[in-house]
Amino acid sequence: MELYRPPYGEYNDTVLRAAKECGYYAVQWDIDSLDWKKLGTEQEINQVLNHKHLGSGSIILFHNDAEFTPDCLDEIIKGLKAKGYEIVPVSQLILRGEYYMDHEGWQFLTDDAA
Repeated sequence: MELYRPPYGEYNDTVLRAAKECGYYAVQWDIDSLDWKKLGTEQEINQVLNHKHLGSGSIILFHNDAEFTPDCLDEIIKGLKAKGYEIVPVSQLILRGEYYMDHEGWQFLTDDAA
């Protein structure tokens, strides 16, 4: 395992530095399915497919023990593909090497910092 998602999405420079020192790459999501709120299948589908941050490179947060996700995941995947998105492993989205992470969890190469 080399990827680390900070619990609750809470991170700062200390957390990111500690993860890196342990050999992990910290990743963050930008779409929370809200599956943990147990709002129902339609609400979860709508939350993902109509999220204001949904875009190329988005990482969607789902939880292993979510009650409604198994029932709506097929529709979410079909909806994402219908919008032109491709489902890829997180490993294809993350930057390796020297990067920084902004307040929304997006990675940028350190050279881009200005």
